[in-house]
Amino acid sequence: MKKIINPWKGLEGYMCFGCAPGNPQGLHMEFYEDGDDIVAFWEPESHYQGWLETLHGGIQTTMMDELAGWVVLRKLQTSGVTSRLDARFLKSISTREPRLMIRGRIKEQKRNAIFIETEIYNSQNELCSRADIVYFVVTKEQATEKFHFCGCKTEDEK
Repeated sequence: MKKIINPWKGLEGYMCFGCAPGNPQGLHMEFYEDGDDIVAFWEPESHYQGWLETLHGGIQTTMMDELAGWVVLRKLQTSGVTSRLDARFLKSISTREPRLMIRGRIKEQKRNAIFIETEIYNSQNELCSRADIVYFVVTKEQATEKFHFCGCKTEDEK
C-alpha cells in the first residue's frame, strides 16, 4: 500500500471536512493506493455518534463520498463533484471500534460520469456500509482552474 500525498495540504483556506488536516472539526482522512483500490483507515470518536455509541450514518456517508473523490483524484488525475450517492447501511458501527477501513474503486466510466463503489469495514473485517456513487469529472484544465488541483501522487513518486 502506498500513501497518497494530499495535494492541497498547506493551501490557504483549505478546510475540507473529510480530508483537511487543519480542520479542527474534520475527519482528517488520509488515503492509500492498494492496486485498483483507494483505502482509508479511520478511528471513530464519540462526538460522531448518532444513537448511543453508534456511528452516525451521515458521517459514514461522508467518508464514502470523500473516498470516492480520492479515487477520482488518484486514478484519473482530475477532480469533480458527486452527482449521486446511494448508501446502504448493513450493520451498525460502534463509536468504540478501534479502526474502520473505507475502501473504493472505479466500476465504470461513461464519458464524464464515473461509477464508483465504496465500502466500510469494521475492525473484524465485516462489511458494515456500502455506497454506489456517480462522480462527474471535469477536464484537467478545469480541475486546475476551479479546484486548485495540481496532480495526485504517492509518497514514492515525489
